[in-house]
Amino acid sequence: MNHLETARRAASPRLNPPPTPARSLLIHGAVFVLWIGLFANAFIATGLAGWSVGIVYITYDTLLLAFTFWQTFLLRHPQRATPLALTGAKPSLTIIVAAYNEAAVLAATIAGLTRQSDPPEAIIIADDGSTDASAAVLQTQFGLTAPALGTISSPSPVEPRLRWLRLPHGGKAQALNAALPDIATDLFLTVDADTLLDHDALAAMREAFGRDPNLVAATGVLAPSCGAGLSAQIFEYFQTYEYVRNFLGRFAWMQLNSLLLISGAFAGFRHDAVMRVGGFDPDCLVEDYELIHRLRRYGYQHDLPWRSAVLGSARARTSAPATPLAFLRQRRRWFGGFLQTQFWYRDMVGAGRYGALGNAMLPVKAIDTFQPIYGLCAFGLLLWYLITGKIALLLPVGGFIFGKIAIDLAFHAWSVRLYQQWVGGHTKVRLGHALLAAVLEPFSFQLFRHLGASWGWIYALSGQRSWGTNSRTTPVPITDP
Repeated sequence: MNHLETARRAASPRLNPPPTPARSLLIHGAVFVLWIGLFANAFIATGLAGWSVGIVYITYDTLLLAFTFWQTFLLRHPQRATPLALTGAKPSLTIIVAAYNEAAVLAATIAGLTRQSDPPEAIIIADDGSTDASAAVLQTQFGLTAPALGTISSPSPVEPRLRWLRLPHGGKAQALNAALPDIATDLFLTVDADTLLDHDALAAMREAFGRDPNLVAATGVLAPSCGAGLSAQIFEYFQTYEYVRNFLGRFAWMQLNSLLLISGAFAGFRHDAVMRVGGFDPDCLVEDYELIHRLRRYGYQHDLPWRSAVLGSARARTSAPATPLAFLRQRRRWFGGFLQTQFWYRDMVGAGRYGALGNAMLPVKAIDTFQPIYGLCAFGLLLWYLITGKIALLLPVGGFIFGKIAIDLAFHAWSVRLYQQWVGGHTKVRLGHALLAAVLEPFSFQLFRHLGASWGWIYALSGQRSWGTNSRTTPVPITDP
C-alpha cells in the first residue's frame, strides 16, 4: 500500500466508516417520509392542498434563492471580497491534465496553459490509457518521447515545462493520483482537456492562495461551451444561466465557510493538504466533490482552519453536453456521485463540531437528495390534473407557479448584473436572455435536470462507476463585451 492509499484509508469515512448518528438518520429519514406523505396527500386532499408536493418543492427552491440573494450582497463591491494581503512569496504551481482520448482538444489545451499571463512551473499530461491519436499529438507537436507505461517522460524539447505521464486506463481519479508524487510545487491545478482558461486565470489562482494560507481548495468560474448546431445552442443557453445561479450559490455558501463543490474541470489545491488526506478517491463518481468533503472533515478533526473558495477572477470555458442523452448521462453521474458522498459523510450531517458545514450545508444537501423526485412528482401531478380534466384545480396551482416565475425573474435580474460585476464583464450573460430562461426553464430544461438526477439514484444504488467518453469541442474564449 503506497503513501496515498495509507493516508486515504485513515482519512476516508468510506474506508473507515464511523457509526451513523441518530441526527443523520432523522434528517435524511424526514426528507423521505415527507415525500411519501406529500405524494399520498395528492390522492386524499382536495383543492390546492392536493398539490402540496409542488408547494413544498417551490417553497424550498425559493428559500435557497433568498439565501443566495442575501449572501451575495458582498459582490456589489467585488474588491471587498478579497481583503487579505499577500502572505509571502508567490506560490508555485503545477497543472495536471488528466486526459483520456482527448486528441481533438489536447494541443489547444496545452497552448492555452503555456500562454497564460502567469504560466505554471510544470504541466503534466496524465494520459489515462488513451487509444486515440493523443500519443501522436504529444510526440509530433511537442517532441515528447513515449515513456514506459506507468512512468513520466523527460521534459518536452518544445515546451520544457511539459511532461507526459503514460498510464494504463484506470479512470480520472487514478490518473490524478499517479501524478501527485511527481509534483514539486506548492499548488497543483486540475484542468480538464476540454477546458480553456482565460489569459489571467492562473494568475488569479496563485494570488488567491498567496493571500490566504488556510485556503486548501479553490474553483474558478466556468462557462459552458457546447459547440455548433441547434441542439448544442439550446443546451448552451440553458446551462449558461444554470451555471450563473450555481456559481453565485457557491459564493453564498463560501460566506458561511461551507463551500463543498469545487469543479474539477478547473480547480486549485494545496499539494501538501491533498497528500495528507490521500488524494482522490477512485471509487467515487465525482472525485473532486468527495475530496473537498475529506479535506474539510480532516481540517475540523485536526483543528486546522482549512477553507475552500470560488474565485470570480479565475475564469474558464469548458465543454458541456450538447444533446439530451449526453446531458442526462452527465447529470446521472454527477447526482450518483453526490449520493455516494452524502452517504459516506452522513455522520457530519447536523454535527455541530463542523460548524455551518455540519449544521446548515449538509442538512440542505440531505434535502437535495430528494429534490429532483419532488420536482418530477409535482410536474407529473400537473399532467394528471390536465389529463383528468381537473381544470378548476389547475387555476390556483397555476397562480402559485406564476408567482414562483415572478420571483425567478426578479432573482435573474439581480444575479445577471451581480455576476457581470463579479467576473469583470467576461461573460456572454445578458439580462434579456436570462429573463427568458427564467420563464422557459421550469417546463423544459429543469425537467431534464431532474430526470438525469433521478437516473443517478439508479446509478448509485447499482454501484456503477465509469469515467466514460464524450465528444469534445474546443471552447471559444470569451472576450470583453
